[in-house]
Amino acid sequence: MNFSHMLQGGNLFYVILTVGTMLISRWVGSMLQKRFAEYSQRPIALSGAQIAEKMLADNGITDVQVISTPGQLTDHYNPMRKTVNLSEVVYSQKNVAAAAVSAHECGHAVQHAKAYGALKLRSMLVPIVNLSSKFMNWILMAGLFMAASGNTTVLLVGVILFATTTLFSVVTLPVEFDASNRALVWLDETRVMGDLDHDKAKNALFWAAMTYTVAALASIGQLLYYVMRLMAARR
Repeated sequence: MNFSHMLQGGNLFYVILTVGTMLISRWVGSMLQKRFAEYSQRPIALSGAQIAEKMLADNGITDVQVISTPGQLTDHYNPMRKTVNLSEVVYSQKNVAAAAVSAHECGHAVQHAKAYGALKLRSMLVPIVNLSSKFMNWILMAGLFMAASGNTTVLLVGVILFATTTLFSVVTLPVEFDASNRALVWLDETRVMGDLDHDKAKNALFWAAMTYTVAALASIGQLLYYVMRLMAARR
């Protein structure tokens, strides 16, 4: 197969990958919104903030603060400031969806307290990924342009930078799944919700985790595309 055929094949692969992941991402996102809207109608006794405070206390974590943060889907754990940041809706409302989200974010705090390996690796990658993200797209575009004339060095640099972001996406998967598992185990042990609601919380966290899975698969696919372009240019 000559260079032009490989190039055409790579471009077709990229188009299929882009369209496919876009459609899957939209479907997963719609399912996530649907489930969270449904489970937000299932009331429980504790608010998201109370769930978070109780889970932290039950795990012996006393140096992490639970705070409310503006916006929607802004929930996250900040390991630098040691804060569980819950969106306003999750922080104040008393329902299954809020409980699932707040317990999941506390799962990250538990990971931090227990020095969970995947979380440590992801934290180490953050500054590298932040730097890579600033220049990666420009370097890849320049590299693809220069590769047409036989110079593949810049494209190689771009591929390496993209590989760091892909690694970050892949490492994120065990971090997110483990945080959900810790949340579900704690919710089950404490019985802060019934068995039916526990299953709903599990389903909500499953769809949330699927967004990370789709992102990781898309990143792997894009990385393979750029590797194909690099290999074709070096022939």
